[in-house]
Amino acid sequence: MLTRMKSAVANFMGGMMTGSSNVDHFGGSDLPLKYPYTRPEFLGLSPDEIECSADHISRPILILKETKRLPWATGYAEVINAGKSLLNEDQACCEVVVVRTRPSAGGNSTPNMTPTTRRRSSLPNGEGLGHLGYVSIMPGLTFHYWGLFDGHAGSGAAVVASKLLQHHIIEHLREVLDVLRNPAQLVPIIHGEEPNNHNLTPTTHRGITRTASLRGAAGAPGSPSHPPPTRFFTEKKVHHESLVMGAIENAFKEMDAQIERDKAVFNVSGGCTALCALFLLGKLYVGNAGDSRAIIIRGGEVIPMSTEFTPESERQRLQFLAYMQPHLLGGEFTHLEFPRRVQRKEVGKRMLYRDFTMSGWAYKTIEDDDLKFPLIYGEGKKARVLATIGVTRGLGDHELKVHDSNIYIKPFLSCCPEVKVYPLTQYEHGADDVLVMGTDGLWDVLSNQEVAEAVTCFLANCDPDDQHRYTMAAQDLVMRARGVLKDRGWRIANDRLGSGDDISVYIIPLMYGNRQT
Repeated sequence: MLTRMKSAVANFMGGMMTGSSNVDHFGGSDLPLKYPYTRPEFLGLSPDEIECSADHISRPILILKETKRLPWATGYAEVINAGKSLLNEDQACCEVVVVRTRPSAGGNSTPNMTPTTRRRSSLPNGEGLGHLGYVSIMPGLTFHYWGLFDGHAGSGAAVVASKLLQHHIIEHLREVLDVLRNPAQLVPIIHGEEPNNHNLTPTTHRGITRTASLRGAAGAPGSPSHPPPTRFFTEKKVHHESLVMGAIENAFKEMDAQIERDKAVFNVSGGCTALCALFLLGKLYVGNAGDSRAIIIRGGEVIPMSTEFTPESERQRLQFLAYMQPHLLGGEFTHLEFPRRVQRKEVGKRMLYRDFTMSGWAYKTIEDDDLKFPLIYGEGKKARVLATIGVTRGLGDHELKVHDSNIYIKPFLSCCPEVKVYPLTQYEHGADDVLVMGTDGLWDVLSNQEVAEAVTCFLANCDPDDQHRYTMAAQDLVMRARGVLKDRGWRIANDRLGSGDDISVYIIPLMYGNRQT
């Protein structure tokens, strides 16, 4: 066990445990690929261009071609890592989709087959749908979708999720399409029934004493002449945006389940974090499972739209799970946290520790059981769950085990996203107000404020009518995070260490959302 743990700790700086991160594309499995490896479809790269982009020495920054545009004049840029993995394991997807009701007969509910969707990603600004009356001709709801997927231990899960997550969202939105199309009505408790619009506040009965009420006096609640009133609120008011949030949450769960099923017949390697944004009915929804991040920059102000899920941020959830199901630790880990590894000579002494019930620290007497390797070990970007993985939410990783053991890590990983809502159309947005979405390669070296200042400064020096300004801003942001190759590696401003990870960035101007209404 000690040798195994030393081997695991030695891999902290490299991210995941050792193992080929390209097994899904270079003969590591006899199973066929579900989807071949490629870069985002909207980049329009040829196979030769994809091969040239995988240069770990020069690390060229890829941006949109002149002939390609994403919806809302969205900017996008990416760069490969500095050698951590042979391939760029980030993936991205962007589509404009119309969700329609399912055909009454012969409809196909498989997420892979979506005849009721229409994509217009290649149209300039993606505005053709609304302005051409598309929605009125084909009844339904239009939503704009952006997705980022950061793969680890292989690119397979990220590729699959980038192809299919939006289709799972479509299926769940279709289930509540009739409700979403009637925002003026209350959300019905029973689907298909008329919503209850009466006042749900229970009636108060002034003037009836408690004693009379208990005796069933005439006119008292519960008396024969007065049927028993509702004593409590019997229905909770559910807002329409909660249905969209629920659709996104269930889509993530089903995407994770599909990856698990696919692994039985396809070679789908590793896992991935998932960050997506949807613009629907005037609101922007951002769902995140992992350590990617999204922020809104509005008038120079930063509005966080996601939370990173790491071993440190989810410590108490992980510890509680291990406490309730200790068999998941395989008898080799302890769910308690200590400031450092406990040494045998410290048995019997009192040492600082934290349990799942604690935000602070306390002292406990060290026992033999505390000598086991901690469930969570390391700090910051070096923190790991079961000495293996540095993110605690995402998709895939169903077969991931602790190095040289039979302890599965998946039970500690959640596919559930956090979904935040931004009422986009309630605000007027200028040309420099944007949503920035990026994988952790960006945020590892640049803070929210640094990103906001860089984007705001760059856009301020661009022609407001230049449709390429957001792509150039994304390119500038990736360049700032990657840095310049020097004798001591990639360096950014103030000679700080640049990001050696894959970096993918969207810059999405919000003013186009105001034009959709």
